[in-house]
Amino acid sequence: MKYQLLISFLFTLAFTNVFAQPKMIDKVIGQVGDNIVLYSELEGQKQSLKQNSAVPESIDQCVLLEQMLYNFLLVNQAELDSIQISDEQVDAEMENRLRVIENQMKNVKDDKGNPITIESFYGKTKSQIKEEFRVTIKKRLQGQEVERGITADLDVSPMEVENFFNSIPKDSLPYINSQLSFQQIAIFPKITKSDKEIAQKKIVEIRKSVVSGKMTMCAAAFSNSDDPGSAKNCGRYEATRGMMARTFEATAYSLKVGEISEVFETEFGFHFMQLIDRKGDDYIVSHILISPKFSLDSLDASSKRMEKCYEDLKQNKYTWDDAVRIYSNDVNTKENKGFITNPITGEIKWSIEQVNEVDPMMFQLTDGLEINQVTSPNLYYDFNERKEAIRIVRVAERTKPHVGNLKDDYNLFRMMALEDKKQKVILAWTKTKISTAYIRIDDSFKDCVFQNQWIPKAP
Repeated sequence: MKYQLLISFLFTLAFTNVFAQPKMIDKVIGQVGDNIVLYSELEGQKQSLKQNSAVPESIDQCVLLEQMLYNFLLVNQAELDSIQISDEQVDAEMENRLRVIENQMKNVKDDKGNPITIESFYGKTKSQIKEEFRVTIKKRLQGQEVERGITADLDVSPMEVENFFNSIPKDSLPYINSQLSFQQIAIFPKITKSDKEIAQKKIVEIRKSVVSGKMTMCAAAFSNSDDPGSAKNCGRYEATRGMMARTFEATAYSLKVGEISEVFETEFGFHFMQLIDRKGDDYIVSHILISPKFSLDSLDASSKRMEKCYEDLKQNKYTWDDAVRIYSNDVNTKENKGFITNPITGEIKWSIEQVNEVDPMMFQLTDGLEINQVTSPNLYYDFNERKEAIRIVRVAERTKPHVGNLKDDYNLFRMMALEDKKQKVILAWTKTKISTAYIRIDDSFKDCVFQNQWIPKAP
């Protein structure tokens, strides 16, 4: 199980460490087809793993090397199969990886106490860094496509899940902490035509102040923008093709550097932007968002409707499912009986830690409730929709801490069984491909005990 966990972790990690490791004396320690494994890359993996406490400290170089060989076996197959990856896919993945690295480096400082950025670490601009690692990222995506194809059609039957569960020693069954599931009925106050006109008029005036020089884009964003993610950073966004809303992106590509756009509308509200820089598909803009605000009359109407919903439930006039159907206008939960999806896992169950991380107010409101009890109506901010709503929340389930079992934790063991099946299929695929690929491993690793037969047995 530990090896399988590492395989999964390393595949996610693979190729990301190239951003974070200094150069060192190098040599080729492995080769699959035309793809080589460098000693510096192996050392990079080791350093990355040391910084991740979730991975066992006992992982050795042989395990790391085997994972890197496997990654390149996937890449080699992708090249044989002529798998195509678009520049847009590479750019989007590059941006995601850079954001991860930047987040990891937030609190890293040099000897003088100055923050260390990716640019200062490498002595290169972001564009230069992207160009340097473009091929590496593309190969990673090609390998992922091959692996997806190997396991895409796999599933497990109830019998397979039960057999997998029974194969786990009783003293090795996972301990499951208390988990909760929640349902909600949410009513978003209606945004009227008049509300939109007010927002549009406001942003037009802000734009006039910026264009005339009375206010800078930075000051305008900081004091006016309704985009919490960028307002404190002068409205700045660094993005690449495919990352942003279509109208937002089309506007960015239509501008010249320094040019300020006209006001345009997206699902989030009204915007205007200034293009700061653009190189290829990458661009940097400063933008301002003004979202239409519902009126007090609209809020009052929604509040009264929610109060009626709450009273109808208390008097058992409607079942919960009927009330969701009749009253809720939340597109994210209405069609699922009001169940709130955990964005961390994609399931409806939450750990207490996850609730506090994602929606601490929901935990405070429901902490003292029994199963099927409902909170009183309350105002909340929906981060998915980026707007306020009124909701009531029901505790649908609260499990007690327990040793994992099929009755209460079937989905967990189903995922574990499916992952186990995938690993077995991948191992079988790897064994077949090793026999037909050109593979070379440095003599310094000849004593490694690999899970697969990478080194041919002596006759």
